[in-house]
Amino acid sequence: MTRLLLAAQSGWGKSYLAQYITENNVETYDSAVILDYKDEYRGLCETDAGPEMTHLIAGPAELGWSAEQWHDILANNPPVVLARHRLTDSQWRDLCATVIEGARMLSGSCLVAIDEAHFAAPQAEGYPEVIDGLATTGRGERVSSIWITQRLSLLDKTPVTQSDANLLGGFGGDEISRVEAAVSGYPADLHDPQATVAAPDDLRAEDGADALRKFEDDGGNTIGSEWIYSDSSGERRRIDTRGMAVETTHYSPQGEPIEIA
Repeated sequence: MTRLLLAAQSGWGKSYLAQYITENNVETYDSAVILDYKDEYRGLCETDAGPEMTHLIAGPAELGWSAEQWHDILANNPPVVLARHRLTDSQWRDLCATVIEGARMLSGSCLVAIDEAHFAAPQAEGYPEVIDGLATTGRGERVSSIWITQRLSLLDKTPVTQSDANLLGGFGGDEISRVEAAVSGYPADLHDPQATVAAPDDLRAEDGADALRKFEDDGGNTIGSEWIYSDSSGERRRIDTRGMAVETTHYSPQGEPIEIA
């Protein structure tokens, strides 16, 4: 697997699962970088748990750095969590492109994870060719990628259709039509928690449930969710994240509920 699409609607536990996957895979690469749109993955840089990663800020000054400079940073440091700071979406997109260009120049293996990937490769407007290249030819350069998003409808079709593997959670509304473009061999409506749909035997939950579910505690906090993994080899399975615990702190607090009188 070299290109993974990891996507689910807001509140499904997407960033938690992405952090879990990063914890368990980053040390198998010679270098790695998480392009962290909302600074959610800084917990991976804790020194007392998880992989050894470096937390860097990407602001207006770093926007002017060259691909060669980013190549040197990735080659000579532990894996990097690069957090956006005071950059517009278009500036962040340009910086992501430069970092990705530096990563593709590396001689060893590299993992690039793009948080909120629809800002780096938007459907409605153009984006740098080097980002498109990561979605199509990264494998030949020993660069693996994880495209993380909650808005498949806003992510360009290239990362969606070129992925070698999909890890998809719950979606609703118009997003289901984009799920259909990403999956094959089973009903996309399984990803709609409100749908009434029969799951194939191998994708039905152990308790008989069909559509994917999110699990909450008594306080309304998400404690786990269900996902479907599928890849180009034909493998597919249902995953329950309640048994997955990250070693590092996960910084993705849910918003407070709005009370209606």
